[in-house]
Amino acid sequence: AYRLNRVAAQVARKAADTVTAQTGIRRYVAGAMGPTNRTLSVSPSVERPDYRNITFDELVEAYTEQAKGLLDGGVDILLVETIFDTANAKAALFALQMLFEEEYASRPIFVSGTIVDKSGRTLSGQTGEAFVISVSHSKPLCIGLNCALGAVEMRPFIETIGKCTTVYIICYPNAGLPNTFGGYDETPEVTAEHVKNFALDGLVNIVGGCCGTTPAHIRKIAEAVKSCKPRVPPSPSQGYMLLSGLEPFRIGPYTNFVNIGERCNVAGSRKFAKLIMAGNYEEALSVAKLQVEMGAQILDINMDDGMLDGPTAMTRFCNLISSEPDIAKVPLCIDSSNFSVIEAGLKCCQGKCIVNSISLKEGEEDFLEKARKIKLYGAAVVVMAFDEVGQATETETKIAICSRAYHLLVKKVHFNPNDIIFDPNILTIGTGMEEHNLYAINFINATKTIKETLPGARISGGLSNLSFSFRGMDAIREAMHGVFLYHAIKYGMDMGIVNAGNLPVYDDIHKELLQLCENLIWNRDPDATEKLLHYAQNHAQGGRKIVQTDEWRKGSVEERLEYALIKGIEKYVTADTEEARLNQEKYPRPLNVIEGPLMNGMKIVGDLFGAGKMFLPQVIKSARVMKKAVGHLIPYMEKEREERRAKQGSTEEEARY
Repeated sequence: AYRLNRVAAQVARKAADTVTAQTGIRRYVAGAMGPTNRTLSVSPSVERPDYRNITFDELVEAYTEQAKGLLDGGVDILLVETIFDTANAKAALFALQMLFEEEYASRPIFVSGTIVDKSGRTLSGQTGEAFVISVSHSKPLCIGLNCALGAVEMRPFIETIGKCTTVYIICYPNAGLPNTFGGYDETPEVTAEHVKNFALDGLVNIVGGCCGTTPAHIRKIAEAVKSCKPRVPPSPSQGYMLLSGLEPFRIGPYTNFVNIGERCNVAGSRKFAKLIMAGNYEEALSVAKLQVEMGAQILDINMDDGMLDGPTAMTRFCNLISSEPDIAKVPLCIDSSNFSVIEAGLKCCQGKCIVNSISLKEGEEDFLEKARKIKLYGAAVVVMAFDEVGQATETETKIAICSRAYHLLVKKVHFNPNDIIFDPNILTIGTGMEEHNLYAINFINATKTIKETLPGARISGGLSNLSFSFRGMDAIREAMHGVFLYHAIKYGMDMGIVNAGNLPVYDDIHKELLQLCENLIWNRDPDATEKLLHYAQNHAQGGRKIVQTDEWRKGSVEERLEYALIKGIEKYVTADTEEARLNQEKYPRPLNVIEGPLMNGMKIVGDLFGAGKMFLPQVIKSARVMKKAVGHLIPYMEKEREERRAKQGSTEEEARY
């Protein structure tokens, strides 16, 4: 492979230099690095979705050999192209970055993906924007698309990619779509006209042709765009953390609290641990899927257990996630105290992940080495407030450690500040030990200062640690979490590892319990722990969740619909919606039920969400209730529309409702 690529590059180099000498216009040589005939994200076996016939390390080795041949042959540019699986491309980019660090002078990198059909996704399922986010860590000079589609079909996807990157755009489509025999019928003139329109509309910087194009096509394209102005890249968006699974995830200044699902953790979920220990990985996927359905926007995966081979377990589970689009659409948070387990997870993921976590515990050299590796994989990073002395518990120590880590990452590793997440340690309160009483306050105060003094950095934390002294008392723990988040978010906490779907609405917490939690978190009462335990024993059946009553069913139908929407209760919504519909004196049309009580309920949901008293998982539950209610009304609205058209004698289409 080395010799083949070196000789090919030398031939191209000689031809380019000859034309340069003849025309006086410099010609460049791009060394093409294709996708290979293997894929890291899709199993070749239908029966074994976790199986792969290639590893990340094997791809890195192959791409390294190819790149050395191309570089030794004299290429000016490395073109990672026809990317149908972004994980493969990340292996190629990893190989190039290692070569540029260790053996060769840097060359510009071009990255070109392949959208396979009108869905706007690669063969491995990523959207165009998610693809851009996943490869941008390599700082390519150009990003774009080639192959699979003709210019007409490719246009909307080139437009999308151009809007979400500040680098140059490269585009080299096929000569239309293939005919029945696999050939291409689009003439050079037609292809050139389509590509010229791309250029006239300011969509591209570099153009060319892929399958079905001939020297005549390239000549016509060059002539057509010769006088066109190149695309002007947009200004970079400031203050955004960009992550991706199969779909993009942007965290910006106005993003509400981000839920990182915690249940795919063998140390934190007995159900998940039991399934993994039994080798029942497929069933364990249901835990991940439920977390996403309940509102987790990022999924934390942890396989740290002495009875497990961590790297193998992480690889197998991440490979299985890749086979489930409903799970793989969200970014993953690869969580381990063992860096080999973290690397195993990163090598399986085509999206841009979060690493949880690294720290200064083993000193600066170890910290910087791991940070550089994480940057090569293109991941964001969680940094724990932990140094050579130990875990930070005081506000000032938390701030000092995080500040030191931030400046090391930004100045020595050139880490993007927007890819840095600090965990200033949510520690357990209510232990009965006086020195623990300020732990919640210290986290909140440290969060405020870190956000004010370290630009771009985010704040996260493991929420379950806060209430660990009340384990077994779910009602108390969930109330503590809801109260803590309500305040911590106001001070700058951006995200947290939570049990998505089990966060209470702040205003719904029983007033006495709310006050007890406030007193404990803010250390306002030296007897807060004892009082909270007393409350648990007397009001919450030993601290377990209080059984919901149907007292709310005694209200008016409007009050019942509003309550169901706010609480996310689906059980009665169809019957209540029908009751409202039948009251035609108050609601003459089915649409009036939507515009009245249903929208009133959703307005309250929106207000609570905006005020930080309700979180995304609850909003998703409310949306499901709304969807069910509207679904019940749609047939009646359709019937009403048909009756109106029949009465008017109209055969023309009209607005549906």
